[in-house]
Amino acid sequence: MTETVTESSTAAAAGSKSEQAYQAVKARIVEGTYSPGYRLVLGSIAKDLGISVVPVREAIRRLEAEGLVTFERNVGATVAGIDPTEYLYTMQTLSIVEGAATALSAPLIDAVAISRARAVNEEMRECLHHFDPVRFTQLNQDFHSILFEHCPNPHILDLVHRGWNRLAALRSSTFRFVPGRAHESVNEHEALLQLIESGATADEIEKAARLHRSATLDAYLAQSKQ
Repeated sequence: MTETVTESSTAAAAGSKSEQAYQAVKARIVEGTYSPGYRLVLGSIAKDLGISVVPVREAIRRLEAEGLVTFERNVGATVAGIDPTEYLYTMQTLSIVEGAATALSAPLIDAVAISRARAVNEEMRECLHHFDPVRFTQLNQDFHSILFEHCPNPHILDLVHRGWNRLAALRSSTFRFVPGRAHESVNEHEALLQLIESGATADEIEKAARLHRSATLDAYLAQSKQ
């Protein structure tokens, strides 16, 4: 019995260390500390975090599955590069599935959730005065999560989460690249909340959510061409 408990405790500890490493490395990728192409040396990361290499390796594998890390022969693990085509496809897909998820969620979003979403959007508005793209990006995800997490279709919700994971390495740079889009985004959030509050149809809400996402993509593509 003692041996079983010890093994269980060891496994739990390893799991928590792996989660710690995962959160730390992912945060550094999203914030840009680890930029595209940055080589992730497991030993160095483990030393920096004060843990062994094993949980770091597990964390890197999770990040690889999410598309944030790639493995190259004779190089090892590196932060995935920003592929404009991948960004285009991901944003196009996310505009469709997130629009659908938001529309399906709308009837289940109560006044409390609306109030939470509006409070987050006000934080985003405040963030515009001394613009912090990383903070703005996190608040943006928080806002949308309140709306689409009520989606009763688990398959659509899974696709939305996958899309956000693919964008994780890009989101902080998106608003840096098109900072003017941040102002428009906050206003569109409020318009979307008003649609939900007014009991608008699923088609109206889906279209508004889809166009909101597409507008960010359009701004990015327009800036890229310039």
